[in-house]
Amino acid sequence: MDDTNDLKNAEPKTTVDRRDFLSGATVLAGTSLLGLASTANAAPAPDAPTDRMPAIPADKWTDAQKKAAEEITSGPRKELVGPFIPLLRSPEYMSRLQRVGEYLRYNTKLGPAISEFIILLMARQWTQQFEWYSHQALALKADIKAETIKSIAAGQRPVAMSADQEMVYEFVTEIRLHQGVSDAVYERVLNRFGEQGVIDIAGLCGYYTTLAMLMNVARTPVPPGVAPPLEPFPY
Repeated sequence: MDDTNDLKNAEPKTTVDRRDFLSGATVLAGTSLLGLASTANAAPAPDAPTDRMPAIPADKWTDAQKKAAEEITSGPRKELVGPFIPLLRSPEYMSRLQRVGEYLRYNTKLGPAISEFIILLMARQWTQQFEWYSHQALALKADIKAETIKSIAAGQRPVAMSADQEMVYEFVTEIRLHQGVSDAVYERVLNRFGEQGVIDIAGLCGYYTTLAMLMNVARTPVPPGVAPPLEPFPY
């Protein structure tokens, strides 16, 4: 995809104001966009916080942990990484939650272009570095434009969204800001995706919020040698 060249040539990072992202306003005109330069050989941030819940050695797993880990590695995810490292501390919760996530990520009728779009919005909302790192390439593969990804990373409302992306963006933004959805936005999404789609979109927001909260608490890092791709919002 030609747009991947844009990622490699991204300008230096700037700080994002959380209020700009939460309002959905495009207020950073003239500033550089964030966090999508190639990070394959980047050094980790020198002040990166320590992982509070690193991987438990396999020979220390309980039977319940072995069973929960097997469910992950034998399924479509293939690897025990990211949120499932801290979640292994609560194997029954992990087992139940991962089944919900497997449905939401792989089996809805929304399609990856919408699912990955929502995942990036939630990763940016929570400044969840591992989630963003894991899904930005998947978003490109799902034909989400590089400019759209850059705008989300920068806390901006994307300019050139598809009709589906625009209505989903409004839906997700209203959930985040108002803990509910207006009739007009609800009707647009309902007419396009149906009642099941409405539930699945809200479910994706909730599931990836849960993962983000867990990893932010555990301080789950991006892989070694990779710089955190998102700038934090100032507080």
